[in-house]
Amino acid sequence: MAGSASDAANNSKLDGVPVRNTGHYATIDTDRGEIVVELYASEAPKTVANFEKLSKDGFYDKLTFHRVEPGFVVQGGDPAGNGTGGPGYELPAEISPTEKHLRGTLAMARRGDQVNPDRKSSGSQFYICLAPAPFLDGQYTVFGGVVEGMNVVDQIKVGDHIKKVTLSSTLPS
Repeated sequence: MAGSASDAANNSKLDGVPVRNTGHYATIDTDRGEIVVELYASEAPKTVANFEKLSKDGFYDKLTFHRVEPGFVVQGGDPAGNGTGGPGYELPAEISPTEKHLRGTLAMARRGDQVNPDRKSSGSQFYICLAPAPFLDGQYTVFGGVVEGMNVVDQIKVGDHIKKVTLSSTLPS
């Protein structure tokens, strides 16, 4: 019911990233707690399929968040732990003109335009926006958003671990 206490609680968890009921969710268990993200398979099908495969294969388990820029992003998914690693491949860009970088947006990192004019995404490195970043709109593949646990994202420090990523077809309760 609109306007209920549970809606208010949900809205405070969303921080601008609405639930879309896609049927694709992931729980990122970290040293600081759990982050639940909704994955946008319709908008970025190859990126979501890759993230789900890597998650199922345990690729992200025990990796760290190697980059934290206060008021901007937290970034993880790099086996080298320094922003240079990945699974050995890049993904084609799935950049949507309608997807925005809001607080809680989940997107793929990539190399700069000068060495990556096709804007291919990293095969594994992702970031979560800590604040709106409209200057990134139309530049990176957005493939999801945090629907629960932004308070956890806000606490992440460089070196914090991703313990495990668990997938679900329903929003975890």
